[in-house]
Amino acid sequence: MIIYTYQYKIKPTQQQIRQFEQYLNICRSVYNFAHAERKSWLESRKSQVDRCSIISEYIIPADATYPGYNNQAKALTLAKKKFTHLKLVNAQCLQQVLKRVDKAWNDFFKIPDRGFPRFKSKNRFRSFIFPQLLKNCLGQGKVKIPSIGWVRIRQSRAYPVGFVPKQFQVVKRASGYYLMIAFQSEEKVPDANPGKLSIGLDAGIESFIATPKELIKSPKYLRSQLRKLKILQRRLKKKTKGSNNWLKLQKRIAIVHEKVANSRKDWQFKLAHYLCDQADNIFVEDIDYKSWSKGLFCKQSLDSGIGSFMHQILPFVCWKRGKYYLQVDKNYTSQECSNCGEFTGKKKLSERIHNCQHCGHTESRDINAAKIIRNRGITAVGHTVREKACGVGLAVRFVLSKPK
Repeated sequence: MIIYTYQYKIKPTQQQIRQFEQYLNICRSVYNFAHAERKSWLESRKSQVDRCSIISEYIIPADATYPGYNNQAKALTLAKKKFTHLKLVNAQCLQQVLKRVDKAWNDFFKIPDRGFPRFKSKNRFRSFIFPQLLKNCLGQGKVKIPSIGWVRIRQSRAYPVGFVPKQFQVVKRASGYYLMIAFQSEEKVPDANPGKLSIGLDAGIESFIATPKELIKSPKYLRSQLRKLKILQRRLKKKTKGSNNWLKLQKRIAIVHEKVANSRKDWQFKLAHYLCDQADNIFVEDIDYKSWSKGLFCKQSLDSGIGSFMHQILPFVCWKRGKYYLQVDKNYTSQECSNCGEFTGKKKLSERIHNCQHCGHTESRDINAAKIIRNRGITAVGHTVREKACGVGLAVRFVLSKPK
């Protein structure tokens, strides 16, 4: 099964904008109520039976069941009879809101690093989902959204052939409303097999990434907009919080940040395709880039977006292009010589040139690390074993003859 998500900008009328705002407000109120219900149930159970809580808590009967998704979905059906404004929103759309609450709480209990769920303000709740679509809902330059009707879109790309639309998601951003369409196909794509040409990628400090042949630097989109952001944020500080002028400046600042994010993402996708054109196998280090965002080079790593590129964009493009992607061991890639394989010792961050005291090999430190990553990846997929067993020529024919 293949699922693609296409994004289109919506060109709504004023009436449709009011409907979108109404959907967001009602869905946000349902989310906050469901979250408050779970939080109150949990807090009423945290005190021991022989003492009271220091702060005031809701009194919930001891035999009351935990307000999970099924219980809250039943309560939502009864609440529609009492609160008529809930009928203005699509029923399945409200069910998706409850599933969103349920996922946030399940992730909190199951994932150690996940924080406690929070209430959603207007700035934190910006989307709603339609999980079931109408027949013939796609038109040229327009789509038919359930309980809203036909909405014009800026169709920047054609709909995929052979795919069926399964879900709509309306997202509000600083530059307007966007529609995320999830297309699904029943075709199955087999995993890519290792090919002939291999390349290793090292995440650098001076450069964005390093390959065995070149250093690729990041355009630094955020740095180019820092002066403009500084001026706008100084003006924002002098405005009254919540006033119309304050909201206008907030929107201008958000548009700048959205432009930076879009430019960075576009460049990273083009870079991923450029790397896929060069090799059949792409090997990277198994690094947790969250630690980079908290260290000495946090601003540079967040500006470049190296984590999202290595762990999200590049694997997706490799899967789409039929390239082999693999993460290898990250330890001591800068302390090994790619020419002789000897251990050269730990280097300071200021040392950007690799000098081997054993064979005299000299080159850029990042390029040397990229070659080490490539060699580790080749060893991991077994290319070196095939070369020793049957020769280089037979090994190449063996790899190319494997079905993809």
